[in-house]
Amino acid sequence: MATFIPRKVFPTLNSLPRSYFLGHHKAGLDKMKTMLSHIDLVIECRDYRIPLSSRNPLFEENLAGRERLIVYTKRDLGSEGYQQDRNRERLIQEFQRPSALLFSDYKDKSSVRKVLEFAREHAAAANSLIGARMMVVGMPNVGKSSLLNALRGVGVHKGKVAHTGAQPGVTRKIGTTVKIINGEESGEGVYLMDTPGVFIPYVPDTEAMLKLALCGSVKDTIIAPTTLADYLLYHLNLYKPSVYAEYEQPTNDIETLLAALARKTGRLQKGGTPDYEASALWLIQRWRNGHLGRFLLDEVTHATLEAERGANGSAGVSLSQGRKMMKELRKQKSRLKHLNSQ
Repeated sequence: MATFIPRKVFPTLNSLPRSYFLGHHKAGLDKMKTMLSHIDLVIECRDYRIPLSSRNPLFEENLAGRERLIVYTKRDLGSEGYQQDRNRERLIQEFQRPSALLFSDYKDKSSVRKVLEFAREHAAAANSLIGARMMVVGMPNVGKSSLLNALRGVGVHKGKVAHTGAQPGVTRKIGTTVKIINGEESGEGVYLMDTPGVFIPYVPDTEAMLKLALCGSVKDTIIAPTTLADYLLYHLNLYKPSVYAEYEQPTNDIETLLAALARKTGRLQKGGTPDYEASALWLIQRWRNGHLGRFLLDEVTHATLEAERGANGSAGVSLSQGRKMMKELRKQKSRLKHLNSQ
């Protein structure tokens, strides 16, 4: 039997959309800016599985002037607790200095308590009689509302107040402040405000767009599920092909895997033909829920972190620049479509 060789690179897909910046994203960001004078601390959430791709420069540009805590959420979906995971986390911490940084899993009370302790110490340093006001921000579906609910549950032993969901856009407006730490004699406590996710105006790198989509930062209808499943297969093979062994032997062909999966799980259309789209969505959701391995999509090394630092200027395009880039991309696609039709 021939030795399986996984793909070393994923093909560039220039036809992919390069943004998911919606009207309520801009409205939410504008509202955050107006409320910044009343905020003591900004808690920025990023997805642990894509620590570089889930960074949104808009927050640094528009919410400057307030101390910031970066929380990498969904640690349980990207870390296996090995030494290489700890080494990678140290690299990220060094890269983000002097910003404060924590790695979190909202289901792990000990990691939730670390966030609460940071908030408590920050509030105590402020020494305000009216308590501390904090705001949680981040890209769509990075776990902001789940973190808020966990902080409230552990901090004041109250039930959930923020709605959560598997698709982005559940939180579309800035919510009311929610108490996460009870006050003492010297103050009213700590309050946290949930906000809608805000996407990047333009994503220059198509692979970054695939990573964001695979992690659920854009709706599953924006990029074809079979394309996302193929990108997931590419990463599964680099990680450990045996994670899908119950469905198919190692393969680089997504249709082969989806067909086998459809037969095993009963996702068949009339005549017994595989339902590729339904099978792709099922495969993607299995990975999102942690059932197909725990690994990062972003490569985190000294070299990639330095490249990210150098790319900050190009990644942090303004809203107007993003619109111009998207307009030019649409023109290019239109010209290409016209040429192909001749």
